Amino acid sequence: MPAGFVANHSARRLRMTGWQFEVLILSRSILLIIDGLPGGGAEKVVLTLAEGLVNAGHRVAIFSLRNVCEYPLPAGVEYQVIADRCRRPWRKLTELRRRAALLDKAIRHYQTQQGECDLVLSNLHKTDRIVSRCRSIAGAKTWYCLHGVFSASYLGGKTGFSRWLKRWKIRRVYQGRQVIGVSQYVVDDLVNRIGVTPRVAKVIANPFDFRKIHQLAEAPCALAGTDYLLHVGRFHPAKRHDRLLEAYALSGIQAPLVLLGQGDDGAQQRLRQLAESLAISERVQFAGFQANPYPWIKHARLLIVSSDSEGFGNVLIEALCCNTPVVSTRCPGGPASILTGELSRGLAELNAKSLGKKIEEIYHNPPPAQATRLESYSLPVICQQYLQLADKR
Repeated sequence: MPAGFVANHSARRLRMTGWQFEVLILSRSILLIIDGLPGGGAEKVVLTLAEGLVNAGHRVAIFSLRNVCEYPLPAGVEYQVIADRCRRPWRKLTELRRRAALLDKAIRHYQTQQGECDLVLSNLHKTDRIVSRCRSIAGAKTWYCLHGVFSASYLGGKTGFSRWLKRWKIRRVYQGRQVIGVSQYVVDDLVNRIGVTPRVAKVIANPFDFRKIHQLAEAPCALAGTDYLLHVGRFHPAKRHDRLLEAYALSGIQAPLVLLGQGDDGAQQRLRQLAESLAISERVQFAGFQANPYPWIKHARLLIVSSDSEGFGNVLIEALCCNTPVVSTRCPGGPASILTGELSRGLAELNAKSLGKKIEEIYHNPPPAQATRLESYSLPVICQQYLQLADKR
């Protein structure tokens, strides 16, 4: 048995036909923790990564801190909900401590049954606040995965004492921790604008199962064969649907604009009213959340990102995988690192006028298909980068 092989690792042998040797593969135990699995980008990333790790022969568990899951769970993944059922009037005052204790108990029970985890990945800030208070997992095995730009998503619009307090709370969670940013900008923002000094900081892009995307994109689409523009994203202020509608109106393009996503009724109503005031309401379609957005992406004439910040920008890679041209704001985060070379023609400034011009330009004169190489974002490549974290302890 090779040196370094420990009791909680399992091993499997692959005998390759036509070769006279065997390969010993160590199976890692990986725990992913997240505050629920609603229809969001970070949630999809967690599930994609989990599926890739399971398919590579590793033991994977997902602990969800809320009983919400709007995506199908990958086969072979152990899934547990560690929900907070406290309904006392003062529950907010003790929420983090109480939920950390619940998570600690679940992790101890899991490790008693399954063996010690080799790698623990905490996802999203609310999860990180709870995980940072846990005592049942070693700091050297725990990594905090940053999916967004803190200065834009958490500090945006805050001033004075409120802004200082928010920065202090964020620093308290990540100071001296091991962090992973989905783009270099995310890490730089945490260090330079929030003032965190991580113990270790890595950049690992989001993973994509391109074979699966192509398969899912073959499903029927109600708009196949028609000309339309597309935006995919929840109705959240950072996504700037207001800028999107204004830019679409300024572009003069008559093809419909389709919005895939969900949000509260108030947000959708405000967008409908804005479309009315811009005289584009007859050309704007609210298609709701789609568990499989890929047929919509594949058949779109153009995909648009209008955000103020994007930690990575999953939908840009997904669109490029489907050979759909893209336009994005040059917002803090991943878009500028994805849209390079010829694709950089699709980057607009953070205003409706610039975005409208780019929509018109790329609609009529898109870059050639496959103008970028996507291999570095493939699921096996990204899984290996995560597994290396367990090897380097």
